[in-house]
Amino acid sequence: MDLYQTDPEFAERFAHFALDEVAKEEDQQLEPPVRYMAILAALIGCGGIDAYQEILPDALENGLCPAAVKEIVYQAAAYLGYGRIVPFLNASNKILLNAGMTLPLEKQATTTLDDRLEKGIEVQAQIFGEHMKEAWKNGYINRWLAANCFGDYYTRKGLSLAEREMITFCFLIAQGGCEPQVTAHAKGNMNIGNGKDFLMKVISQCLPYIGYPRSLNAISCVNKAAEE
Repeated sequence: MDLYQTDPEFAERFAHFALDEVAKEEDQQLEPPVRYMAILAALIGCGGIDAYQEILPDALENGLCPAAVKEIVYQAAAYLGYGRIVPFLNASNKILLNAGMTLPLEKQATTTLDDRLEKGIEVQAQIFGEHMKEAWKNGYINRWLAANCFGDYYTRKGLSLAEREMITFCFLIAQGGCEPQVTAHAKGNMNIGNGKDFLMKVISQCLPYIGYPRSLNAISCVNKAAEE
């Protein structure tokens, strides 16, 4: 449904805010592929399936590659669960097929079922510090976290490690109620080069899609992470 036909006043103001005012704000701009990567991850995080389907074609036209799109959705499974990401996976497949892509895309896995734990631990340590090399021993959930979240997803090709930490940050800020994890992953982002100023830009570009309360909470988490 075309909102310019049914809700022209709202459509005009939202488009001006999101696509002109926010996207072009001085010192808050991101390169188009990075901006769309953040927005798509935030839309998955807040369950915005209709907006996701609306924006994904624009993301592809502005330089976000199909492999990156798939990797965003795959990684979301670790932070939102299969039940919430399946609609986004199905929508992505439909849009990619309509755009002339052939599925499945090229394989991106770099681990096996035998070495996923070991390599997941390595990635955790790279992001959060050497103490993570022992964290997986603190119960089976921590072992799953290392092997599944990091070993199955973070080790894949298609996105850089810095991009993966950024989209995780977006999943978390968009969900709400994840402030301890937002703070932890803000630190993780900073540890691998996504500094405070960059994270503020990410929050700014996501704000039209997740609203002010969650954006302000995210800013507080980033400030806390920077202080610590």
